[in-house]
Amino acid sequence: MKITRANLNITEKYPIKIIQFGEGNFLRAFVDYAFHKLNKEFRFNAGIAVIQPIEKGMVEILKQQEGLYTLFMNGVKKGEKIQEKELITNIVKTNNPYLEFGEMLNLAHEEELAFVISNTTEAGIAYVESDTAEMTPPSSYPAKLTLLLYERFKFFGGKKDKGLSIIPCELINYNADTLKEIILKYIEDWKLGNEFKIWILESNSFHNTLVDRIVPGYPKDEIELYNKQLNYQDNLLITAESFFLWVIEGDEKLKEKLPFHKTKLDVKIVESIQPYRNRKVRILNGAHTSIVPLSIMYGNETVEQTMNCEFTLDFIKNLVVNEIIETLEMDKNELLNFAEEVFDRFRNPFIKHYLSTIALNSVSKFKVRVLSGIEEFQQKKGYLPKHIVFSFAALIRFYKGTWNDKLLPLDDDASILNEFNEIWKLKNYSEIAEKTLGKIEFWGKDLNAIVGLTSEISKALLLIETHGVEVGFTHFNS
Repeated sequence: MKITRANLNITEKYPIKIIQFGEGNFLRAFVDYAFHKLNKEFRFNAGIAVIQPIEKGMVEILKQQEGLYTLFMNGVKKGEKIQEKELITNIVKTNNPYLEFGEMLNLAHEEELAFVISNTTEAGIAYVESDTAEMTPPSSYPAKLTLLLYERFKFFGGKKDKGLSIIPCELINYNADTLKEIILKYIEDWKLGNEFKIWILESNSFHNTLVDRIVPGYPKDEIELYNKQLNYQDNLLITAESFFLWVIEGDEKLKEKLPFHKTKLDVKIVESIQPYRNRKVRILNGAHTSIVPLSIMYGNETVEQTMNCEFTLDFIKNLVVNEIIETLEMDKNELLNFAEEVFDRFRNPFIKHYLSTIALNSVSKFKVRVLSGIEEFQQKKGYLPKHIVFSFAALIRFYKGTWNDKLLPLDDDASILNEFNEIWKLKNYSEIAEKTLGKIEFWGKDLNAIVGLTSEISKALLLIETHGVEVGFTHFNS
């Protein structure tokens, strides 16, 4: 059976309250799902108009399915497997501005429009100097949004109550602040006038966000298994983990506009997202980065295997609970609860998360996600965190490129790989440790200045090489 509103007896007609730049898997499994729940649980009555942000995209398929698709959510919570599915019904219009630019601008005329949402990848929020106001459309997302907002400003005569809440979901820090700066630059470049600039600043609001949900997307390897659960043909079905977290910077006004607190979804509207961002980067991403080289050399292939192995499970739990959390300035119980959720996500049997994939660019990831924890822990406790330091040594050993006569899945910038190739020509572990820690281009500073770190890394490297990962750590920890 074809997936249509008539065939599935879907009769509700939502007015357009949301313009969404992006039609990819993440937005459909995250934002569209969130507003779908708000419609169902709170009668929010919000339809979404989806704009394709780049020339090649999927809005045509979405249009053929009348905006409908199925979301399968799979996960683990406190040891229990969770499997759910939802038919998402709130996308009511689609637009390809490369074919229908005028129709895109007409969306600005919608009386009940209140929000702009986006996820145009990390590279999407960028200033493109060659974009002009005469292009139909300009290439960048901020330029398209500037013209859309200008159209709304003109159509409603600059009315203050016709401003929008702009909530980008791109994975960059201060995403909304960056987007606003670029829009203001286009207003100046294109000479769109001071009145429009004032309307942008005073009648619209920009909200930084943190989004967190793993979305594998279309399950091509298991598609028949999913198709059997449907009585209609869905070419856009997607899978996601059951975990959901959306943190939005905002005030009481935004809470009134977005009553997510009346649903069961974990949407937090807070004064600052930075503590939550730090928590996610340190605990979720930091644990990933810390465990990958060690777990691969131990013999695991996936994150789930890492969590099902006694040694690597004990290692990652101690690293997170007794070391990373000790450096974070948030409520301890909240951090421990978040850590347990992270461990459940790592155990998720429905997601094959290969360690070799996570190993991409491990040096830069370690610098951003883990490194500061070493210094902060030492400052607070007076000694070095054993698990983080040993995982650092495992990362350095990983970049030698082979383990037990097998190639390791190194995937990094050629300059970094070349540097490690030279470092590993040194035969003395003290020299290897000192040379690696001294690479300012890797870490942003000379890590030999951290008291005791060079000798501890040297000792750990020797123990890993002599005894392997597990026995090596036992000796190191004692």
